[in-house]
Amino acid sequence: MMDFFLMEISGICDLQVFYTMFFSLVYLMTIMGNLLIAAVTTLDKSLHMPIYFFLKNLSILDSCYISVTLPNACINSLLGTMSNSKAECVAQIFHVLFFAFVEVLFLIIMAHDHFAAIFRHLHYPVIMNPHLCVHSTLAALVSGLIYAALHTINTFRLPFCHSHAVQQLFCGILSLLKLSCCDTFSNRLQILSLL
Repeated sequence: MMDFFLMEISGICDLQVFYTMFFSLVYLMTIMGNLLIAAVTTLDKSLHMPIYFFLKNLSILDSCYISVTLPNACINSLLGTMSNSKAECVAQIFHVLFFAFVEVLFLIIMAHDHFAAIFRHLHYPVIMNPHLCVHSTLAALVSGLIYAALHTINTFRLPFCHSHAVQQLFCGILSLLKLSCCDTFSNRLQILSLL
């Protein structure tokens, strides 16, 4: 198994500790804020409406999304181990793509909800019924799985014969495409076409 070498937060030890503590604090505040939103929208019965259903899902998704990259980067920085195995990079890319794509789909669904609430106010309960909310969420999750699997498979089918130094704090598709020794035009085109 090959390892990918990640960029350090800082080459200076004191700055590395400062940045790690700062990013850890930002991470904890983000997790606490998103879990607070999820708890309030779950426990308060007056917030059991479609927009808050998607807001709760979005806050949970954001907690997962930031948890894919930031804790690993902070731990690697503190321990001085700036490498990820191929399996870790596969998992990281898959999860980043999954959470990012599903987040975009949730935002689109929330925009549809706002549109229905403003311009189709009398039909709103019919348009945004609970079954549609659940089916929309499931469709977004399944679409995210397919999207993430497609891009992850297409990225890791490429041979990596250049330096294995990734110029980021985590594994990313575009950084890995730069490391490939074959033509990556089709991969880049596919990324743009599926956005």
